[in-house]
Amino acid sequence: MMLTELKITPTTNLLHVKKLYYTAFPEEERVPYNRMLQLIDIIPLDFTAYYDGTLFVGFTIVFNYKSLNWGWYFAVDEKLRSKGYGQQILTTLMQRYSAKPLIIDIESPTQMSENIQIRQRRCDFYLRNGFRHTYVERTFEGVTFTILIKGDYNFTLNDYDEILNALRKYWHGMPQPTNN
Repeated sequence: MMLTELKITPTTNLLHVKKLYYTAFPEEERVPYNRMLQLIDIIPLDFTAYYDGTLFVGFTIVFNYKSLNWGWYFAVDEKLRSKGYGQQILTTLMQRYSAKPLIIDIESPTQMSENIQIRQRRCDFYLRNGFRHTYVERTFEGVTFTILIKGDYNFTLNDYDEILNALRKYWHGMPQPTNN
């Protein structure tokens, strides 16, 4: 399977991308979709949709920030998970962004939750692919997120706060951390 890519722009109107965005991430973790499209022209966001032929597979949104790239959103269509698509997309991302460390924030696999098994599988997926724990976490609206990193960089809580503060300039509804 060879995936093709489509760069999403502010004028791209793909209902299947929007639908996956809204179903893959809870409301408190999402920038409103139309605002996300507007941000593409304002901040360095790489919003990409992936296809296997004409079949929509998923999308990624990467925030290119100073000396880091942040894999902000990464979703594969629920019906296509566990078929190798996520692996192929992640491999593409790791190659594309190999010049700078790539960070991913995930729901913490150590926080008790109804989806603890999914969280652990997601964490294991990234660890198998060369990411490592930074042991940097923040809790937003009761959900703890942990940062994983690929690349040689000592990511700190100050780095996390700096990135979040940069994003808050553009996403005014971004939740505030409640601890850490």
